[in-house]
Amino acid sequence: MSKRMDCYLLYTVFVVLLLLGAVSQSNARPRANRPPNFMRFVTNATDFASEDYYDYIIVGGGTAGCPLAATLSQSFRVLLLERGGVPYNRPHVMSHDGFLTTLTDVNNFDSPAQSFISEEGVPNARGRVLGGSSAINAGFYSRADKQFFENSGLNWDLTTVNQSYEWVERAIVFRPQLRTWQSAIRDALLEVGVHPFNGFTLEHKVGTKIGGSTFDRAGRRHSSADLLRYSRSSNIRVAVYATVERVLLASSPSDSGSNVSAIGVVYRDQLGRYHHALIRDRGEVILSAGSLGSPQLLLLSGIGTRSYLSTWGIPVALDQPHVGDFVYDNPRNGISIVPPVPMESSLIQVVGITEEGAFLEAASNVIPFASPIHSVFIRAPASPLYVPVTTIMEKILGPVSTGSLRLASTDVRINPIVRFNYFSDPQDLERCVNGTRKIGEILRSRAMQDFMFREWFGSRRFRFVGVPLPVDQSNDLVMAEFCRRTVSTIWHYHGGCVVGKVVNSDLKVIGIDSLRIVDGSTFNISPGTNPQATLMMLGRYMGLQMLRERMRYK
Repeated sequence: MSKRMDCYLLYTVFVVLLLLGAVSQSNARPRANRPPNFMRFVTNATDFASEDYYDYIIVGGGTAGCPLAATLSQSFRVLLLERGGVPYNRPHVMSHDGFLTTLTDVNNFDSPAQSFISEEGVPNARGRVLGGSSAINAGFYSRADKQFFENSGLNWDLTTVNQSYEWVERAIVFRPQLRTWQSAIRDALLEVGVHPFNGFTLEHKVGTKIGGSTFDRAGRRHSSADLLRYSRSSNIRVAVYATVERVLLASSPSDSGSNVSAIGVVYRDQLGRYHHALIRDRGEVILSAGSLGSPQLLLLSGIGTRSYLSTWGIPVALDQPHVGDFVYDNPRNGISIVPPVPMESSLIQVVGITEEGAFLEAASNVIPFASPIHSVFIRAPASPLYVPVTTIMEKILGPVSTGSLRLASTDVRINPIVRFNYFSDPQDLERCVNGTRKIGEILRSRAMQDFMFREWFGSRRFRFVGVPLPVDQSNDLVMAEFCRRTVSTIWHYHGGCVVGKVVNSDLKVIGIDSLRIVDGSTFNISPGTNPQATLMMLGRYMGLQMLRERMRYK
């Protein structure tokens, strides 16, 4: 492997560690949280009957699925199926200091995080636990921008949108407390002209702001799973370790013109036993399995391009050419430095939003390094050296570049194959160049001087970990190459079942009755700084809309 690739891989490892994990200098294990009271209706799938009937069956107890289930349960019998377990008995999942362990302690079938690598070679992750990716992410909470509501293809009732956001925020959103690094980033953003300062706000606003967090002041995580507390317990059942293998479909000519209707799902429990969950009259199956899981389930259920499904031996229920198309991931680029002073751990709390379509964010961490020399000269177990590392990164608006998803196996537990085609559209590359130049301005700001090492003869410089910014930042070609060479993910991938192609403006699957998709796979644009707020809002919003729809035709 070339030195250049070695350097890039080192950079990727460090930034992943910085954003996804906070390593404590203590060896103490995080304490487990006491399971909340609503857990009484959460049961292992092995305890469920082999067949049962519900008004709504929701596949995926993730960021959108939990608030959707809680809302629908107010009036109807709901089954929520989650392929993973519960977060509350996992100390590392529930703790700010447990990120790294959660994201690195992975296996193929039941770890809370499921890793995957895009065809470009960029490492990524998806949630596999009640709460979904909201139970493993960095906790930043910010509402969508105006462009999202204008371009998403849905006919939004903005009053209900705001009510749905507020419903989420009352339960799980907190104001973060800025310390050294985040305060310095705030000051640097303002110094380099990312104006105005909007203070603490959950709204999407151009300028510099402090966003919300789903970590409370004690460092405890709150996720969409917490929203299940609003469920009507007599109307909801939640099955964990329930792996849905396919949607059950049947021929049923209807007034809508569809000849196929969803009638339920088949899922397996941990013991490998099959269960059939079926819907009652006027009921629905709702996929909330995410941007990888929902298109994968459609394909495995026979909804996709006829010729492609035939190569897998999957019976075709509906020839739908767009399933798995229009998949997007917001690329992330940035730099990491070792500061000369001790540094606290912090995840994303401050964001700078520029007019040019760049989102500037930062994190700080303490990373353990084990020295191989130690064990050679000292007859004792090697103890890691803890080194503070800080990072500044940018995410671009959109993106415009689009990729695709296809099956890797007919086993639903195996990740599909994804190609995001980062920077294939020149507009994305131009935005990255502008964003990384702004990082260069931040590094040259007065607010960053305290994070430079003093050299001989009074000079100062940063000590970079991995790839530094190019020296000639005025050169478009050099900056573009930096973007391509150091591309990584910020875990905001979306699409695969987008509105107008696979689902209509009510998120109903086109050509299939009684089947809907409520998750980020329907998005053709990322909603502002971070999607989790809007995904939780979407679950609540669609639940309310569906309740109203049922009342109209009662």
